[in-house]
Amino acid sequence: MNTARFALSFVLFGLAVYACLPEVRAFAGRNDAVAAAKPAPEFSGLDHWQNSAPLSIENLRGKVVLVEFWTFECINCRHVIPHTQELFERYRNDGLVVVGVHTPEYDEERVPANVAAAVQRLGITYPVAQDNGYATWNAYGNQYWPALYLIDQQGRIVYHTIGEGNYAYTESRVRELLGKQ
Repeated sequence: MNTARFALSFVLFGLAVYACLPEVRAFAGRNDAVAAAKPAPEFSGLDHWQNSAPLSIENLRGKVVLVEFWTFECINCRHVIPHTQELFERYRNDGLVVVGVHTPEYDEERVPANVAAAVQRLGITYPVAQDNGYATWNAYGNQYWPALYLIDQQGRIVYHTIGEGNYAYTESRVRELLGKQ
């Protein structure tokens, strides 16, 4: 009986560590992300572009693309944005393109002037487009704010993470795709 109790305790401890540490979850799922690489859906229904003319997945082939789904009233999104901005600044000259897809949760987040003010207030310099109709959100099958999708030079989603955290692992995947390892 003590052996069974010990084994159960060990399994429960492992599950608790897995649930609490985002880097452990990212490491555990990284082979699945690569094995499940699928073509990135084209941007659709995006308008009111900030910091850029409209972009398309097709025209970004050959680049590493990080798509960030966010909304300005989401506190978790506001915590992730500085890390995304840092990745953009650090690797944009190496071929990284970051595209923020602002998908609103509340009515005031649909107003272009409010999004533009948030982009400025948050210090975002990478391209951001509004997805008020959830067209790109739905094309990606996204369900959460914030969410990051990393797309390789062939236009395939090779990594996906949700929520806060996984910053070091996300950067390592960006570096790997850019040949900076």
